[in-house]
Amino acid sequence: MKALRNLMNKVEPTFRPGGKLSKLESVYDGMETFLFTPNATSRSGSHIHDGNDLKRTMITVVVALIPALLFGMYNIGYQHYLAIGQSHEGWFTMFLYGLLAMLPVIVVSYVVGLGIEFISAQIHHKEIQEGFLVTGILIPLIVPINTPLWMTAVATAFAVIFAKEVFGGTGMNIFNVALITRAFLFFAYPSRMSGDEAFVKLDSALGMGGGTVVDTFTGATPLGQVATNVGDQLHMTNIVGEPIGMLDALFGYIPGSPGETSVIAILIGAAILLLTGIASWRIMCSVFVGGLGMAALVHALPSATYPASMLDPVTQLCLGGFAFGAVFMATDPVTGARTNVGQYIYGLLIGIFAILIRVYNSGYPEGMMLAILLMNAFAPLIDHCVVSSNIKRRARRAAAKVKEG
Repeated sequence: MKALRNLMNKVEPTFRPGGKLSKLESVYDGMETFLFTPNATSRSGSHIHDGNDLKRTMITVVVALIPALLFGMYNIGYQHYLAIGQSHEGWFTMFLYGLLAMLPVIVVSYVVGLGIEFISAQIHHKEIQEGFLVTGILIPLIVPINTPLWMTAVATAFAVIFAKEVFGGTGMNIFNVALITRAFLFFAYPSRMSGDEAFVKLDSALGMGGGTVVDTFTGATPLGQVATNVGDQLHMTNIVGEPIGMLDALFGYIPGSPGETSVIAILIGAAILLLTGIASWRIMCSVFVGGLGMAALVHALPSATYPASMLDPVTQLCLGGFAFGAVFMATDPVTGARTNVGQYIYGLLIGIFAILIRVYNSGYPEGMMLAILLMNAFAPLIDHCVVSSNIKRRARRAAAKVKEG
């Protein structure tokens, strides 16, 4: 590291004002802050310095995402070999297939997103922030594995430009950038974001895998099956027609977006975020409480017209992207509520709306994406109402003391 530090110091004058590559100063700053902790200090004013800077925060979130990422890779391979009737393959073969399938998506996400951020920083003469370190890994985790790479590239570019850069960059966006990417794909290319082929990769991955699917194959997710259920009894099966239960949903042996299937892997990530103080426990817990309460209410009033109402409350929270959204999306400190009371309200409403959308609108069997984006828009209003209420209450308290005095 010392040699690398010396090399960076040696080339630094080339990128500073007056140097041959001064127009690329932000590129140098971006590489330096990525490799080393910045040593710049404030020259005036009173400041409190904390070692937990933006880079450490982003890296901690990435570490928390690793369990979901690794299991997502394994599950891609597991679903693939199950679909072609070769479920006897070893776990390493399945994991390797999933790794090769996800690697191009991760590369496209980072190349497009970081490329736009580098260009934007050059145009506006700003430092390159580390915010996309998390967004770049979130996108592959929430996008169906069979989404064409060019679609992922277009959606990522749209989200970074119109949901982030136009608002001023990292820390200024009002909507979660990764969810805007998925929302763009969902509404622009709906046929590629649903159906039997969206969540299970059937062809080869960089020359590995591939084959003929079994006759009983169906790639629909459990929530997709529920949305099209007919009758008073729910029927949820895996991709080869075998019934699936609660343990399948907990461990994640079901079709779905790579990072959203395993509740256990997601909860490991939640523990990391909570123990390090990165995520708000108020938001995270409130989302689960709101979702559980609404799921219990709709389950108490089941209807064959709305098949998802027949799911028991715990199963509701284990299927789809509810757990992943509650842990990694709703807790985004930039787009969520910031007051303590506001975080409770914000989280409760996300959980409530996610179940409402999922149950009573079969066209959107997931619900979590729309619920979080909706509450992103209302988070500033929630905080404003909480702060205004506090000001009025303190004003009344002060007036009462003056009157008593």
